[in-house]
Amino acid sequence: MKALLTNYHQSPRKVGLVAGVIRGKSVPAAKAALAFLPQKSAPAIAKLLNSAVSNARQMGQSEENLFVKTITVNKGIAMRRFKPMARGRAARYQKTLSIIALELGTVAAQKEVAKKAAKKAIKKTAKKETK
Repeated sequence: MKALLTNYHQSPRKVGLVAGVIRGKSVPAAKAALAFLPQKSAPAIAKLLNSAVSNARQMGQSEENLFVKTITVNKGIAMRRFKPMARGRAARYQKTLSIIALELGTVAAQKEVAKKAAKKAIKKTAKKETK
């Protein structure tokens, strides 16, 4: 239940803001959030989310039982361009592209992970109290 978008023409810093909005949300909530975001990358991430949901359907999962488990935005290739400057010179700059990886998980697995995290937190606080 994964989907990957490579060489998306926007910087990873800008795309990461939109990715942070849907991280950990259920699929219907993530779709609703992406529909109303004004950022340029919101439709591309929505399309990627639909692709991941389609992959999950092929595995027999329903859309209501899924959530965004992980979404990572990494730096892709950097296109090198030149900008004209004063006195006939040129300055080089880079247009950085993004690689977006999205993974969906089931709600049952999310509850199991939450239980493990709660147990870990309890052990950590107990350990601090004994010191």
